[in-house]
Amino acid sequence: MKSSKWFLLFLLTFLPVCFAQTGDKSLLTIDRIFNSSEFSGERFSQSRWIDEGKYYTVIEPSKEVEGGRDIVRYETETGSREVLVSAKLLIPEGKTKPVSINNYIWSANRNKLLIFTNTARVWRYNTKGDYYVLDLKSKKLQKLGGSAKPSTLMFAKFSPDESKVAYVCEHNIFVENLADGKIIQLTSDGSKTVINGTFDWVYEEELDLRDGFRWSPDGKSIAYWQLDASGVGEFYMINNTDSIYSKIIPVQYPKVGTTNSSCRVGVVNADGGETVWMKVPGDPRNNYIARMDWADNSDEIIFQHLNRLQNENDIMLGEAKTGNVKSIFVEKDSAWIDVDDDLHMLNKGKEFTWMSERDGWRHLYRISRDGKSVKLVTPGNYDVISIQTIDEKNGLVYFIASPENAAQRYLYRTTLDGKGKLEKITPKEFAGVNSYQVSEGGKYAIHTYSSFDQPSTTNIVKLSDHSIIKKVVENKKLKETISVLKKSPTEFIKVNIGNGVQLDGWMMKPYNFDPAKKYPVLFLVYTEPASQTVMDRWGGDFLWHTMLTQQGYVVISVDNRGTPAPRGREFRKCIYKKLGRLNSSDQAEAAKSILQEYAYLDTSRVGVWGWSGGGTATLNALFRYPDLYKMGMAVAAVGDEKFYDTIYQERYMGLPSNDNDAYELGSAAKQAKNLKGKLLIVHGTGDDNVHYQNAETVINELIKYNKPFTMMAYPNRSHGIYEGEGTTLHLFNLLTRYLNENLPAGGK
Repeated sequence: MKSSKWFLLFLLTFLPVCFAQTGDKSLLTIDRIFNSSEFSGERFSQSRWIDEGKYYTVIEPSKEVEGGRDIVRYETETGSREVLVSAKLLIPEGKTKPVSINNYIWSANRNKLLIFTNTARVWRYNTKGDYYVLDLKSKKLQKLGGSAKPSTLMFAKFSPDESKVAYVCEHNIFVENLADGKIIQLTSDGSKTVINGTFDWVYEEELDLRDGFRWSPDGKSIAYWQLDASGVGEFYMINNTDSIYSKIIPVQYPKVGTTNSSCRVGVVNADGGETVWMKVPGDPRNNYIARMDWADNSDEIIFQHLNRLQNENDIMLGEAKTGNVKSIFVEKDSAWIDVDDDLHMLNKGKEFTWMSERDGWRHLYRISRDGKSVKLVTPGNYDVISIQTIDEKNGLVYFIASPENAAQRYLYRTTLDGKGKLEKITPKEFAGVNSYQVSEGGKYAIHTYSSFDQPSTTNIVKLSDHSIIKKVVENKKLKETISVLKKSPTEFIKVNIGNGVQLDGWMMKPYNFDPAKKYPVLFLVYTEPASQTVMDRWGGDFLWHTMLTQQGYVVISVDNRGTPAPRGREFRKCIYKKLGRLNSSDQAEAAKSILQEYAYLDTSRVGVWGWSGGGTATLNALFRYPDLYKMGMAVAAVGDEKFYDTIYQERYMGLPSNDNDAYELGSAAKQAKNLKGKLLIVHGTGDDNVHYQNAETVINELIKYNKPFTMMAYPNRSHGIYEGEGTTLHLFNLLTRYLNENLPAGGK
C-alpha cells in the first residue's frame, strides 16, 4: 500500500504535471495511451488470395447498407475492383440488418460462402458462433444448425464438392446437406467430458489445437479427434461479484504430473455410421496426438504422436478403413521437441516435409513416405523460423529466417532439392520484422513490415523483384502522431554475460538524455521458451515504455538463453529442467554487465517488471538477486511451476515424479524469503490460465517470512486482465504509480 504522505505529494506534484501536459502532443499520458483511440492503427485483415494470386478478396464498409460490409475482389496487377458479395445479400429473411462478418470462408470453387458471426469466447478466442451459407448463384442465404442454440456452432467447413457443411456443436460433429437442410449427427456421445471435434483447455492452450476435424479429399469421410476428460482435475475459480452469493466456476485443468485427457483419432463416414478408431499404441492419457490430417489421399491419415515428456515424436500413418497404424518416422531430442506445423505432403504423397533440429539448427527436410530417405533442404548455420509456402510446381520453398539478427525476420527462398542457393527476398530497406501472406504459386504476397519505433505498413508485392503493386496500409496518421513524440531512437545492444555467451537486448532512453547523469532503469522481462521480448517490431508496450522514458527512466529488455530466438538449438534448449534458475541467472548477469558498461545507469534504482512468464521472472529476479533489483512488478505470475499445466511445464521441466528437484529449485515461491526490495503483485481472480492460487502461494510465503509487499487483485479478470470497464486504464495507472513511488524517476 502507498503511504498517505507520498499520495499527497503525488497529488501536489505529479498529477498537475499530467493535467498540464494533456494538450502537449509531444508528451504521453496514461489516458492518451489507454483511454483514447489516438494511437489506433490501420490493419489489412481478412484478406484471401484466389486463383493463384490473380485476385484477392477483402472486407470493406458497404456504401449501400448502413453498418454493413461488403466482400470485395481486387485484381492483383491492375487493381480492378468488384463487389463480389454485397452487404444486401447478407440480410437474413425477416431481418433489416446484415449479419456481421467475423470470418468468411470460400468453397473450393467459390460458388458458396460461409459467414461466421455472432461469436462467443471459448478460453482465449471466439471460436463459437453462428454460421450462414450464401449461394452466390441463387443468392440464397441460409443459417446452419437447424434448432441449435445461438452461438454454439464451431469450425464449419464445406465438403470438397460444396454440397455439405460439417461443424461441431456442443462437443458433437454434424453434417448438414445444403440442398434440403437435412442434418446428420455423426457423433452422439459428446458431453462435458467427451469432446468430439474440438479440444479441452490444455490442448487448446499449449498445442494450439481448436479445430478438431478434417474432411477427406473425396468428401466421403471425416477424420476427427476425441478427448475423454473424465478424471482430469477441476480447478475452481470463484465469482464473488455478480450476485449476492458466490458462484463456483470449474475448469478442467491438468496440473503438472496429474491425469491428462485421453486422446484418440478416428474416421467416420460423412453419411453416418460407426467410427473406425486408429489403433495407436501406448496409454492415450500419457501421449498426445498433436497434429493430424489426411495423407494426400482419402485412405490414410497422417498424425504426430508425441510422448508425454515431449521428447519423442512418432509420425504415423493410419488406415481409414481398418484403423491399423504404422510408424514411418521418429524424431527424438534429449530436451524437448516442438510440434511441427510445417508438415506438407509432396510428390503426390510419396514424401512429406519435416522441421528438425537434428544438426543443431532448425531446418526443413524432405522425408520419404516410408521414412527411409531423409534429405536436408535448407543447409546452413541458421534457423528456419516458419514455412510460408511450398511451390512444388516450381520446386521452391519460401520461409522466414534471420541468420544475421535474432531480433528481425525476413523472407527467404531456396529450392526443394536442397541444392539451391539461399536467396533473401526481403529488400534491405525493410530492416525489422517482416511477415508475408504468399499466394499459391509464390508469385505475389501481402507483405507487412514494421520496426521497433515505426508502426506497420502493408503492401501487395510481386515476389520476383519485391516490387510494390499497391500500398494497402500506410498508417500515415499514426506515424505522424508518433513522430511528434519526444523520444530517443531505440538502441539494440549486445550484452556479454561471460563464458562466451552474448545476449541480445534493446534500450530506450529519455528524450533529454544527459550521459553525465544517473538514471533509473526498468527491465522488461519474459524469459520463458514461449516468446521473445527483443524483437525489432512495432507493438507491445512501446507507448507506455516511451511515456516512462519521458518521465526520466531508461527501459531495457534482454533475451536470455531459453527464449525462442533463432540462434540454434543449444541456445534455446540449454534451459531444459532449469527454468527459474538459468533464465533468472542470465537476466541478472545481463543486468550486472549493462550496469557496469553504461555509467549513466543508477545501480541504486534498478527495477524489473513482466507479465505471465515475465511476472514469474520478476519474482525470481527479486527473490534470487535481492541486492541487484530494488523494485519489481509481477503481473499474472506463475508462483510455482507445479501449479501450471501438464503440456507446457512438463515439456521444459520433465515429470515431478522423476525431476522433483528441478521443480523445487525452479519455484519462485520457495525463494520468497530472500525478498529485500519493493514488490507489487497483480493478478486476476478469474485467471483460468495462471490461477490466482499462484499469487496466494507467493503471498503466504511472504507473510511467513514477514516480508512487506503490495498486491492488487482484479475480480473475475482472466490472464489478460482486460475484462470490465476501465480495467486496462486502471492497471497501467497502478503500475505507473507504483513505479514512480518506489523507483523515483529522473536523472541525477
